[in-house]
Amino acid sequence: MEFTASAIAGFLKGEVEGQSDIKVSTIARIEEGFEGALSFLANPKYEQYIYTTGSSVVLVSRDFKPSSQVAATLIRVDDPYLAFASLLEMVQQSKPSKKGIHSTAVIGEESEIGEDVYIGPYVCIGDGVKIGEGCYLGAHTTVGDGTTIGGGTRIYAGVNIYHDCIIGDNCTIHSGCVIGADGFGFAPQSESEFAKIPQVGNVILEDSVEIGANACIDRATIGSTIIHRGVKIDNLVQIAHNVEVGENSVMAGQTGVAGSTKIGRNCMFGGQVGITGHVTVADGTKVGAQAGIAGNIKRPDTVLLGSPAIDYKDFMKSFAIFRQLPRIRADVDSLTRAGKKADNQ
Repeated sequence: MEFTASAIAGFLKGEVEGQSDIKVSTIARIEEGFEGALSFLANPKYEQYIYTTGSSVVLVSRDFKPSSQVAATLIRVDDPYLAFASLLEMVQQSKPSKKGIHSTAVIGEESEIGEDVYIGPYVCIGDGVKIGEGCYLGAHTTVGDGTTIGGGTRIYAGVNIYHDCIIGDNCTIHSGCVIGADGFGFAPQSESEFAKIPQVGNVILEDSVEIGANACIDRATIGSTIIHRGVKIDNLVQIAHNVEVGENSVMAGQTGVAGSTKIGRNCMFGGQVGITGHVTVADGTKVGAQAGIAGNIKRPDTVLLGSPAIDYKDFMKSFAIFRQLPRIRADVDSLTRAGKKADNQ
């Protein structure tokens, strides 16, 4: 599909600077641009490429002031990154969507399948399942008995959703995810044996949740593990039993959350963050990569780094000292030798 710069500007409520009738049919990174492609400039670190890019059209902020001539046609918008995301969404929605039930799919008794769904090859749907209108279930996906999946939800190939889980509207679950496996619950019986505690709860994903590939969200021991509306979870994240994640929080890859932890709204976690069990994390908390949270975070909008995690300002001060430890050690050794030499004289 081809779009003119003026058509794109109209969709984005932007302003064209250059050839309004120039056409683009694909997208490219600004540093790898070529004729017929559209790019965007959001990070000032990439400004150098706007003067050399081969892209025909570039989205820029309204207040962008070039320091030299730009060959590409510019479209000025309020937020280039969000505008670019809107274009990608438009392109995605313009693609024809698959519909129908593949002949190899297996659907259990008393299951309800909404209209305009796609159920791919070798999908296995249990008994009493409800699948909403416009859902997509990729090949080899399994859905356990009694599970409910809301309308417009997209589930990619190889996802396993255990019994009695509840998936909201317009969710996205990527390949390899396991939703509703047993939580890690065992009671010690002796020094060498553990008894399994039955996990009789479920998992609830509210509307517009996205779960990355190979993430695992465990079912509750009793009650529900709840991922609230708008949460975005990256690949290889582990959410343990009875965890609750507040609305619009985001987690980068390999984050792990131990059981019964309650995470507030609008929180952000970098990659490989670890959170111990049975703690509460306040709304708006931001945690840097590889940090470890070992206790309650009570103050909203706290920014934390390190393991165990501390206020980022204190962490940066501590790190400044830590980097000097080899020199400090050398100074201490030198003073110790000088002291010993003085004692021997």
